[in-house]
Amino acid sequence: MSEDPSAPDGADESASLMAHLLELRARLLRAVLGVVLVFVALLPFADTLYTTLAEPLLRFLPEGGQLIAIDVASPFFAPIKLAFFSALLLTMPWMLYQAWAFIAPGLYRSEKRMALPLLVAAVLLFYVGIAFAWGVMLPAVFAFLTATVPEGVAMMTDINAYLSFVLVMALASAFAFEMPVAVLVALLQGWVTPAQLAEWRGYVIVLIAIVAALVTPPDGVSMLLLMLPMWLLFELGLLIGRLLLRGRTVPADA
Repeated sequence: MSEDPSAPDGADESASLMAHLLELRARLLRAVLGVVLVFVALLPFADTLYTTLAEPLLRFLPEGGQLIAIDVASPFFAPIKLAFFSALLLTMPWMLYQAWAFIAPGLYRSEKRMALPLLVAAVLLFYVGIAFAWGVMLPAVFAFLTATVPEGVAMMTDINAYLSFVLVMALASAFAFEMPVAVLVALLQGWVTPAQLAEWRGYVIVLIAIVAALVTPPDGVSMLLLMLPMWLLFELGLLIGRLLLRGRTVPADA
């Protein structure tokens, strides 16, 4: 039997590309379906979720203080936005699993051994960051802001503005808590060395202060509450990186 030397290679490449595209589509559909299902399940509790979200501010308002709705549709859409954001947070592990299942077959064993623990740590730190914002940052910020309201001024915040503020603070804290993972990736990939990071510590702290100042309100309290964990987590990532690199051996990928 004679065979065309070019046709099979082209056919194999085309089939492989199509298989990858189909796999990608399936993974994306599963991720989206997970978000939709959780969102639909949360919709009946959207108002309860918003009431819970408002608690850190309402705790510090004077008796009778409340949030207000400036736009006519805000009381309807704000809780739905919160339910959708909550669905994204709850399904993040599922979405990351779909991404991991798609890319993992193409990784070497050594890459898998490095990437999987970092991915798990990144997810856990993301949730820890949100918990820190909820339990520490927001109460401290609202206690400071409500205490500085001038006499004769009633503090009444729009529910959409409040939702945006809380989400920004929560995401800023969540991404700030990814500092150890970012440091470890940079060290393990060889982009920088522990000695270089230690030498640049002063510049890193200044950069952390700038980032904290940009993403937090201009009250100083929230800036310090975000800056301090970022610096400590940078030091933690540097310490872990030193320990890992000290006894690191290059594994075989065979």
